Amino acid sequence: MKSFNIPDYYRSQIITPLKEFRRKRDKLKRDFSPTLLDFGPIRFLIARHFGFCYGVENAIEIAYKAIAENPNRRIFLLSEMIHNPDVNRDLLDRGVRFIMDTSGRQLIPWGDLRPDDVVVIPAFGTTLEIQQKLNEIGVDVDQYDTTCPFVEKVWNKAGQIGQKQYTVVVHGKPTHEETRATFSHSKEAAPTVVVRDMAQAQRLALYMTGERSPEEFYDEFKGQYSEGFDPARDLQRIGVVNQTTMLASDTQGIADFLKGVMVATYQLQPDEVEQRFANTRDTLCYATNDNQDATYALLTHPADLAIVAGGYNSSNTSHIVELCEEKLPTYFIESEQKILNRDLIRHFNLHTKQEVVTENFLPQGQPVTVLLTCGASCPDAVVEGILNRLVSFYESAKPIEDVMRLYSE
Repeated sequence: MKSFNIPDYYRSQIITPLKEFRRKRDKLKRDFSPTLLDFGPIRFLIARHFGFCYGVENAIEIAYKAIAENPNRRIFLLSEMIHNPDVNRDLLDRGVRFIMDTSGRQLIPWGDLRPDDVVVIPAFGTTLEIQQKLNEIGVDVDQYDTTCPFVEKVWNKAGQIGQKQYTVVVHGKPTHEETRATFSHSKEAAPTVVVRDMAQAQRLALYMTGERSPEEFYDEFKGQYSEGFDPARDLQRIGVVNQTTMLASDTQGIADFLKGVMVATYQLQPDEVEQRFANTRDTLCYATNDNQDATYALLTHPADLAIVAGGYNSSNTSHIVELCEEKLPTYFIESEQKILNRDLIRHFNLHTKQEVVTENFLPQGQPVTVLLTCGASCPDAVVEGILNRLVSFYESAKPIEDVMRLYSE
């Protein structure tokens, strides 16, 4: 696998070697069991896969390369490089400016940009409309394009099935940067509609079967369908692609459900299914799958609590939090700074979208077992900081050197 040049302060003297140790002993990635770090009074079960993925490391390398290569030019990011506050804060500290926020709200007018400005395209990619604006200004949009290859794979698949006269159904959050970009690229090749979850897919099925009218569709899916979309015509042949950070199981569930609707509606035999439903299984992101599978494996082990690190607006991290919340108390935090002391932790509530403070989050008995993981845009250094912070609360904890000896080469 390609090695990326990213700043050393994103790496960890504990977590990075640990991941490398596991990688060398499981090159085919068949072992999803967690790694145990036993400090005595506190034990950590660390997910087999987590943290920076290929697309994120590629984006970070290109962004810092842009800074290094252009000391005397203005450098802009279309929006957040990735959904991680540490990475984005560091880029801002280096003089990089955001053109838009994550919801697409303009922060810097297009008219303020000049042809000699550097504009970095984030890992989520961008819309064709924004690319056109930048081209009109004279900005080179290809020089520092960090769009994840797996996002581009989804775009390519959408184009391929569009050429075969399928309509594209995008499973994603309608306002997410990646979904907006995928929708923009897809609608150039095919009629396109976005569904955010299974509930909305089930509503879409009522228009596929003709149980609800086109007028109701336009109201219910406002802002989520391409121009000229005709539900009576365009929902007869479909294929499902996804925002790569969604739960793979959710995307597959939606695809299987909609395929079943097609089979029942048109009385299809097994060899006739592709007449109405395109095969798009190969669009699921490997890193998202690996991280989610590792989380499922992590949750088969008994523990007192789970801590998930990452940016609060990170889609893939929020799905890992959802999985953990089904099993045990789960604390979603950006960094070790959210662990206020031995008794208090400030964490993000996915349901209220606010930070809350929980008392006595660590059990009184010993040993305490903590499940520890993070999202695909979270640096190893953040995970190390959380681990060290928790260990510091236990005076009798073993030294890190002794615990890591099992994982030394």
